[in-house]
Amino acid sequence: MLLKLVFLLFPCLLFFGNLFAQTDTAVPPAQQVRDTSLAPIHHQAVRSDSAIRADSIARAIRRHRRDSLRRDSLRRDTMTRHDPAAIPVAAPRPDSTLTSTPPPAKDKGPEAIVYWKHALAVNPYFNFTGKPVQQPFQPYKPHSKDSLFYLLVGILFYFALIRIFFEKYFSNLMTLFFRASLRQQQIREQVLQAPLPSLLLNILFIIAGGLYACFLLYYSRFTPGINFWILYLDCIAGLAVIYLGKFLILKFCGWVFNISRASDTYIFVVFLVNKMLGIFLLPFLILITFSGPQAREIFITISVVMIFIMLIYRVIAAYRPVRNEIKLTPFYFFLYLCAFEIAPLLLIYKVLLSYLEKV
Repeated sequence: MLLKLVFLLFPCLLFFGNLFAQTDTAVPPAQQVRDTSLAPIHHQAVRSDSAIRADSIARAIRRHRRDSLRRDSLRRDTMTRHDPAAIPVAAPRPDSTLTSTPPPAKDKGPEAIVYWKHALAVNPYFNFTGKPVQQPFQPYKPHSKDSLFYLLVGILFYFALIRIFFEKYFSNLMTLFFRASLRQQQIREQVLQAPLPSLLLNILFIIAGGLYACFLLYYSRFTPGINFWILYLDCIAGLAVIYLGKFLILKFCGWVFNISRASDTYIFVVFLVNKMLGIFLLPFLILITFSGPQAREIFITISVVMIFIMLIYRVIAAYRPVRNEIKLTPFYFFLYLCAFEIAPLLLIYKVLLSYLEKV
């Protein structure tokens, strides 16, 4: 049904379309005259549209120039706040209405480069464009303890060899020391019959005691700027001279006063305590070497207290056998301690202190 209506309406539309087309094209002459009379008005309307378009273009150009001038003035004001002398003067435009030419720019180059130069110049954190400042410095010298580490390893290795090769002597020495009695004549004779391990342990005492005395002097206020190894050699030599001189003096006094047995007993007690002191100082040497200042003071204090306790033990352990050999009152024994034990140490301390103050 829809197709039939389409086929019927299509010829009708063609017929009426041709009819209206003919009536439109057939324009009477009067109408044509009227149309030709309106032609100038049409051309005037076209010309007015082009003028409007040109005016809009001109206004856009003037607006662009005005915006660019405003941006330039704003940038000059911003730079004037930081540094009025560093204002980049823009080159005159060819279409500018200014009659006077601005002064030439101080910094030559594009505006971006001038701007970044000024930004670097006014940087408050880095002195990019100012004069260089000389900063004297001293080369870093690391305070290494590798040499002390190898020295302590060598001392421990030396003690381990003595402990391994002379195990029986070492056990007898420990027995005599901790029992605090010299009535075990058999053990004492066995210890006296082994001069080689006794000499090696005495050398250990000299090395360990010298290192300990070196630490005491090096970390005190009396030895600023003194070479550690030279001070260590001086301490070893001083300790060796002190005990070698004590040994010779006691032997000489025993021979002169015919009390060789008592002098030998006292020498045995003195060097027995020295041997044990050299062994007991080893852990304190390690702790003092590799600890901080506060911990070092604590370990030095504990070690000094231990040394005083062992000296008191030596006096008590030596008095009983010496009194059994000769008739000796406590007062004379005290005089002996003041003359041969305390006075030499005070004298050495005074001489060493005066020498270090001069140095």
